[in-house]
Amino acid sequence: MSGVAPMVRFLLRRERRALPIWVAVAALLVYVQAVQSQRLYGTAEALAKIRTTSAGNSAIIAMSGPEELLATIGGEVVFEIFAYAGIVVALMNMFLVGRNTRADEETGRAELLRSAKVARHALLTAALVLALIADVAVAVVVAVLATASGLPAGGSLLLGAALGAFGLVFAGLAALAAQVFENGRAVYGSVAGMLGLSFALRAAGDAGNGTLSWLSPMGWGQRTLPYVENRWWPVALSLAVSAVLVGAARATLNRRDFAAGVVPSRPGPATAPRSFSSPLGLAWRLQRGSLLGWSLGVFTLGVMFGSVGKSIEQYVADNPEIADYLPGGAGDVVDSYVALTLAVVTLLAAASGLSAALRARAEETSGRAEPVLATRTSRQSWLGSYVAVALGGSAVVLAAGALGLGLTYGLSIDEPGQVGRSLAAAAVYLPAAWLAVAVAVAGIGVLPRAASALAWTLLGYMALVTMLGDSFDLPSWARQLSPLDHTPQAPLESVAALPLTVMVALAAAAVVTGLVGLGRRDLAST
Repeated sequence: MSGVAPMVRFLLRRERRALPIWVAVAALLVYVQAVQSQRLYGTAEALAKIRTTSAGNSAIIAMSGPEELLATIGGEVVFEIFAYAGIVVALMNMFLVGRNTRADEETGRAELLRSAKVARHALLTAALVLALIADVAVAVVVAVLATASGLPAGGSLLLGAALGAFGLVFAGLAALAAQVFENGRAVYGSVAGMLGLSFALRAAGDAGNGTLSWLSPMGWGQRTLPYVENRWWPVALSLAVSAVLVGAARATLNRRDFAAGVVPSRPGPATAPRSFSSPLGLAWRLQRGSLLGWSLGVFTLGVMFGSVGKSIEQYVADNPEIADYLPGGAGDVVDSYVALTLAVVTLLAAASGLSAALRARAEETSGRAEPVLATRTSRQSWLGSYVAVALGGSAVVLAAGALGLGLTYGLSIDEPGQVGRSLAAAAVYLPAAWLAVAVAVAGIGVLPRAASALAWTLLGYMALVTMLGDSFDLPSWARQLSPLDHTPQAPLESVAALPLTVMVALAAAAVVTGLVGLGRRDLAST
């Protein structure tokens, strides 16, 4: 344990900005859902109606959770929001542990830390302690806010504990993956894959006989049944599994070389392919795996959204209060639902584009861009290659989500033409995603140190306005700061060319600003 305490203090200081945001996002998701559910289904009649509607729809059960939760209003809150809050908590743990273990080994920072008087396990232990602190904070804040919303304190405490324990499982998975793989992308990819598998097993189990749900950490969390039966023993199951994973990570650390992984990287070919002769080929090679992962994930989400489309009219008819949260109200329920889901897919497409664009800044600060720019490659063509991958990739991700949505909805109503209709509607949302990516590019060129924070803050604000604007009763001027607020809500509304043209022009101007700014500043400047 030598050196663990000061290292924990160092990591807390390092994560002092990001950690409160993660905790706040998870807790606010629960709080907002609790307030909305109590307002919509606060009476016994309304709760009975939503229980009857949801319990008979396997697609809704698969999207949300076990129907046993619908016995109480608090359980309905868990039914609606646990999976999404759990995803936030799992990603928080993945990034906290991955960044402070494998990523530091890749950059050489861990070597400097381990050159001091610290134990071999100090860095891993400190990262896990940091994750434990974060998960305890999530548990406490969720419990307090859920209770403050009017839900029973006992169920709120269990809900917070279930989310925190779920996060610890993924902290353990990230710790083990950091020992197995040699690079951070493989660590994040494997843990994200396990998160997707956890959701899929839970969804299949809840829609079936429930057996598969017990193979999923997400299923364990939901089957604590807060506010219904208040089972605590699944929390103990999550804690036990996380302890086993941590033990396996520590044992694996003892059996590998520093900066190496149990699974070695494959040697590359003796000669580079012709595509590497251009900066665009290199940028594509570095990010093709990430783009594939984003596309498959968003396609799967689109499939899930589309599977609910056929029953959305009956669902809203049985629960007319829900129409208030659809863009077009009850006038055209299906198109309103499609417009809302395409807005969500657009946010994810923009996130993939931001990740791709900001990769250029990571290459710059790590020193890997310098050898490339030492050749005849200009700064503008180098950054422009990442911009091209980011803009093209965001379009591919958006199309993948629209394809999944249109495909499953079209099959459910026996109209194959829904695929083309969904793709055409998705094209209307593309300028908003491109504008978010362009802001990141402008930041890289002009404000490189703040580029990441600026871009992700804009995306977070877009998500806030899109998902929670009605709940927070935001004024019109606040909504108009989001590019999605100026996007025609296709296929619900007729498409006006002017706002789309303006957004494309603004995106182009921001990209040019970034390219020019990079040429006028020092490389790797802060």
